[in-house]
Amino acid sequence: MSIKCAFLFPGQGSQAVGMGQDFFNNSDIAKKMVADASERTGIDFEHLLFEENDKLEKTEFTQPAILLVSAIAHKLFENEMPIKPVYALGHSLGEFSALVSVGAIDAIDAVELVNLRGKLMAEACAGQDVGMMVSLGLADEVVEEICEAQREAGLKVWPVNYNAEGQIVIAGIKSDLEVLAPLLKEAKAKRAMLLNMSVASHCPLLESATAPLSKKLTEVLKDEFIAPVVSNVTANTYNTKEEALDLLPKQLVSPVLYKQSIANFDDSVDCYVEFGHGGVLKGLNRKATTKPHFVVSDMASLETAIEEISKLG
Repeated sequence: MSIKCAFLFPGQGSQAVGMGQDFFNNSDIAKKMVADASERTGIDFEHLLFEENDKLEKTEFTQPAILLVSAIAHKLFENEMPIKPVYALGHSLGEFSALVSVGAIDAIDAVELVNLRGKLMAEACAGQDVGMMVSLGLADEVVEEICEAQREAGLKVWPVNYNAEGQIVIAGIKSDLEVLAPLLKEAKAKRAMLLNMSVASHCPLLESATAPLSKKLTEVLKDEFIAPVVSNVTANTYNTKEEALDLLPKQLVSPVLYKQSIANFDDSVDCYVEFGHGGVLKGLNRKATTKPHFVVSDMASLETAIEEISKLG
């Protein structure tokens, strides 16, 4: 096919009980991937994904759950429509799902890897009341200036997710974020709201997690990229193990440049295909692109995506 697709993968915050169940109920491939992931990690993914529980919101479980569902969605799509993307891009955790999609990490290795990543992040934040806050309606520069001024005053707050125009997520110490909220509103933010997050992602508070993550990455990464991945750190592509080993530990402590990534490469694609639950990235992309965006989250949306992309090609 001549169609040029970008493959997209969501990150933490897209999780919900029941995600992936339709795949599991209707696909032997999905059943096997769930069983293999459970055996490898010791996590009961059927329970974690499909039954009410208090683990799905804890980062060490959230991350492998989201990645597993995204990997299943991509695998089922790939089996029906074996097209190579122009590039793969994930939001935060989703960068690891993107690496699975281009062959740079085995899916079950990646589930184990991000389970460890979640544990390392939780350990780095242990003993600190950390949090994350979304700011809506302010320019990047305004949020950056407010955060910088407060860091100079001793607070620990950093802009960490550049999601869309006027939408930035800030990470840090929760009490410091609460100080930040009225300052953002005074600057005419439409909203400044704490998020339900158990860690403070993509900021210097996670520095202690980088070395052990690097060690595990060395073991599981392959130099077999079938397409480039866009780095959250640089908003540019990479396609080697060496580059991944440099960039992925930095990703823990660096902002996610999602909107910049879309802007940098939108002209090179005809459509976007998002794999996993929630369609979160479709929502972000509404402000950034007019290109068609398909979400593969269950068997029906899988069929729709294949049908509509075939028409484009």
